[in-house]
Amino acid sequence: MSLTDQHINTLLALCQKGNQLAQLEVYNRYQHAMYNTSLRIVKNTAEAEDVMQESFITAFEKLHTFKGEASFGSWLKRIVVNNSISQYRKSLRFQEINDSNLPDVEEDSFGIAAFEEDEVPLKARQVMAGMKELHDSYQEVLTLHFIEGFDYEEICEILQISYANCRTLISRAKESLRKKLIIHYE
Repeated sequence: MSLTDQHINTLLALCQKGNQLAQLEVYNRYQHAMYNTSLRIVKNTAEAEDVMQESFITAFEKLHTFKGEASFGSWLKRIVVNNSISQYRKSLRFQEINDSNLPDVEEDSFGIAAFEEDEVPLKARQVMAGMKELHDSYQEVLTLHFIEGFDYEEICEILQISYANCRTLISRAKESLRKKLIIHYE
């Protein structure tokens, strides 16, 4: 066990006892990564912030269920992803109204705007642009698999689908992305 693992385990033990300073330290360590994870899924900065904060509250309340089989960061990320997907699906229920009076958001759904245009390699920009054109379910599964790094079993659990369905969905999403990239960039 590394020194960092020992330190986080000490913090988590203090968190279970209700130590607010330990909770703040854990929050400060993971907030940026969890916000970015949520933002990629919910595609809205305010909603991503809310989801992230609610996820931390849930994590601290359910900390007694953390078994330590995976890292705390992975466990927390799973909570954030599940909450983000729920929030995203809720937001799909509402029709958007005329948004011409609303200001343009500076960053896209994948957080690309956080970088200067010339800092992001051309192929990465093309892939991200191609992903934006995909159906929502394809975007969701490719983001979970390639950007968030979840394997098929984890995606099955998160999306509550069968393994075969997951493989098919990822395969079709990749093929759809390939076709979009060929049409636009060749």
